[in-house]
Amino acid sequence: GTILDIVKGTPEDTKLALQQLRKNGHKTFICTGRSNAFVPEYLMKEIGFDGLIANLGAYIEYNGTRVFEREMPTDLAWKTVEIIKANGFIPVLEGNDYMYYNLDEYTSDIDWFADLIGDKLLPIRGNEHNLHFNKISAKRTPGCNPEKLCQELSLWYDYIIHSGSFVGRTIEFVMKGCSKGLAISVMSNVLGYEKKNVIAFGDSNNDLPMFQAA
Repeated sequence: GTILDIVKGTPEDTKLALQQLRKNGHKTFICTGRSNAFVPEYLMKEIGFDGLIANLGAYIEYNGTRVFEREMPTDLAWKTVEIIKANGFIPVLEGNDYMYYNLDEYTSDIDWFADLIGDKLLPIRGNEHNLHFNKISAKRTPGCNPEKLCQELSLWYDYIIHSGSFVGRTIEFVMKGCSKGLAISVMSNVLGYEKKNVIAFGDSNNDLPMFQAA
């Protein structure tokens, strides 16, 4: 959403600016709440980035190599789905290779972009015990219980409650300790950059830890 409009793409002047940053010797990273499976390939290949921080910091890639990945254990993954459904939410499970949700549950009536995932989508139904994901977007439905959901999952997950027209139906859950801010701090230390030399751009409340790290 910050450099990419999901329908219109990325403006040409933005592409040129990012490419010029790298020519000037800066390292550029995408830092997103989206999963790797939902990041368009052209962002990494055509525009060119040195790295990718995805799933709210649960995944880090540098120079095309995965350097960190924190995935939900299989038994916790399915238990999480059951808790989400029991509290009246629709689970959208976000992994690095695939997104998981049921097409008859998560529809364009819930989010207008729900049908734009393409070949990176697998159904939850039939993969109940073979789910590989790093983050969850729980989508509200009428009568859902957000307080109870957050309480029941707070043992294993940190969460971000969204508001507003674009993602207002969403509560994001990520394994405890993961955040955009922590991932940026880790990569800054690895690359030898002081905080004063790290600059971040964002437009969501899940970016607040990122701003604190920059």
